[in-house]
Amino acid sequence: MSPGDSEAHRSGGLVASVYLSRHGRTKLNAAGMLRGHLDPPLDEVGQSQARELGLALGQFEPSLIVSSPLTRAVETARYISDVCAAGGVEIDDRLIDRDYGPWAGHRLEEVLAKWGSVEDAPGVEPMAAFRARVTTALEAVVERAISGAVVVAHDAVNRTLIAALAPIEYPVADTIPQRTGCYNLLEFVGGKGQVASVDVCPEDRGDIRLGPR
Repeated sequence: MSPGDSEAHRSGGLVASVYLSRHGRTKLNAAGMLRGHLDPPLDEVGQSQARELGLALGQFEPSLIVSSPLTRAVETARYISDVCAAGGVEIDDRLIDRDYGPWAGHRLEEVLAKWGSVEDAPGVEPMAAFRARVTTALEAVVERAISGAVVVAHDAVNRTLIAALAPIEYPVADTIPQRTGCYNLLEFVGGKGQVASVDVCPEDRGDIRLGPR
């Protein structure tokens, strides 16, 4: 079954396919810095990644494209929209990257050396609140994604959602691979979600599949 055939397979119970994507690269990504609510645009590599992501996801003919409000995500989503008949890009503020407060623009290693973990660093958005808002945003997409949807967000957002849907396969969210310009296939059957593919990039010959369920 093709991932984009959810409408044709409603009788089989497949309600929605969501292509949860990460934006293309920015200069802060390349420098290994926490981004959070900082708003850099895509760099040249990121623009190329976004174009390739658009071509890859366009073949699934999603009817809905929803993006984080940050520039790097919106730019990526627009590249995808350019090759889809999805009626443009919708913005959902709940998909914004995790707020790292005063530590945005710092290297992760610096935060870990000072505080031991991101969770213990003052001014960082609490994980419980972060998880709640991004989960609510995904639920809203699923309700409308009858013929497939694309969500363009951030590594922290994607890892949190994947870990929530596949806690056995991915018990530690921080270890989930999420390259810039990748997508993950989430499938929802009768409202229940599962993770079908993780960290797929257009240049890959194949994707990373989870084990049998």
